[in-house]
Amino acid sequence: MKVYNTLTRQKERLQPITPGQIKMYVCGVTVYDLCHIGHARVMVVFDMITRYLRERGYQVTYVRNITDIDDKILKRADENNEPINQLTQRMIEAMHEDEARLGVLRPDLEPRATAYIDQIIALVQTLEQKGYAYAATNGDVYYRVRKFAGYGQLTNRQLDELQAGARVEVDGFKEDPLDFVLWKAAKEGEVSWPSPWGEGRPGWHIECSAMSTCCLGNTFDIHGGGPDLPFPHHENEIAQSEAATGQKYVNTWMHAGAVRVDQEKMSKSLGNFFTIRDVLEQHDAEVIRYLLLASHYRSAINYAESALHEARKGLERFYTALNQVAPVVDQERVVQAGDWRARFMQVMDDDFNTPEALAVLFDLTRALNRAIEADEALLASALAAELRDLGGILGLLQQEPQLFLQGGQAAQSSVNPDVIETLIEKRLMAKQERNFAEADRIRDELAAQGVILKDTKDGTSWTRA
Repeated sequence: MKVYNTLTRQKERLQPITPGQIKMYVCGVTVYDLCHIGHARVMVVFDMITRYLRERGYQVTYVRNITDIDDKILKRADENNEPINQLTQRMIEAMHEDEARLGVLRPDLEPRATAYIDQIIALVQTLEQKGYAYAATNGDVYYRVRKFAGYGQLTNRQLDELQAGARVEVDGFKEDPLDFVLWKAAKEGEVSWPSPWGEGRPGWHIECSAMSTCCLGNTFDIHGGGPDLPFPHHENEIAQSEAATGQKYVNTWMHAGAVRVDQEKMSKSLGNFFTIRDVLEQHDAEVIRYLLLASHYRSAINYAESALHEARKGLERFYTALNQVAPVVDQERVVQAGDWRARFMQVMDDDFNTPEALAVLFDLTRALNRAIEADEALLASALAAELRDLGGILGLLQQEPQLFLQGGQAAQSSVNPDVIETLIEKRLMAKQERNFAEADRIRDELAAQGVILKDTKDGTSWTRA
């Protein structure tokens, strides 16, 4: 397997620290609001990566943290007049519901920052003892960026070119404008914890260094996250962790691409901000997952109604074929089905190339349709089983075909299935009575509401447009 490493800016052979085992940490959500479609991209991408690594036989330990103490959380709780713990727990439960609907498996470990305060304090103390951290007169503790020789290596930046990044406060208490906060002194009324520097709470960057190393060790295989994290968050993680331990922090850095909405950056101010729940009210969750995997995980993706329409059409091609034959599990499918699995694995081994993997599944579907047309029942069943299995590695094609074709988890038509079946019966009676005008009227009425009828020798089936 070859994986693109953000640190070296090239594809590299995947060589686990411990043969057969992969330790992976992914930066999770700051739980002050509902998850949006950008969060969904990261969730689905690293779920796909975990599924595939396990399919290839690796024992994966997948850690994805939860940031449950942060400026945004404090602000939102204050706005809501709501206890912080109540806000964060409510958002965590909502996140779990959203990711379950998207077919995202829960990580093996899901550490919360507030449960690692002691470890965070110990890490800051180590940095202070080694001269990488200093307490300022305002009660904050800062990291000396210029003391760490490798700073900027992940994003290929020179220190003199850097500006203070996201979540780094620029103030008169720092020795250098580039220094970032490790421990924040508590303001009056804020939630806080006792520390050697007084009451306070952790900075954002130090949380991930503490949680990742506590869960996976000083050095681990893969660290992942979203497109906005390489600088400053991941640069700061490297600086903190390697200064404290004296060891390499992470072997491979992976970052998912951005989500754009109608070719624009997603932003609440632009009115193009969509939560996962907003989207799932209108579209089947598998359509969303397919859209997020149809582009390579490192590339930017355009979220638009037209893209969702194309995603649904792609899934319909798979499910229409699967709907015509029962997959047979207990047979030597490799002999019957050919080299589809080998082709699938070959492209996925090349930096998890899901667009090419989906292309293999479309080729497989064409072979399945040919077998159905040729009335080769055994071969068709074998191909259908292979299509199901390979799709499952991507977290796709696990619904009942007829259920998906009739609207899936989020039907696009308000017409109740029972009403549709009743109208189909009335149309059949009209045709038997040779009242073709009435039969056509019923068909057109359903079509206008997004229900498409298909007449075959076995009767009439329906799908939603």
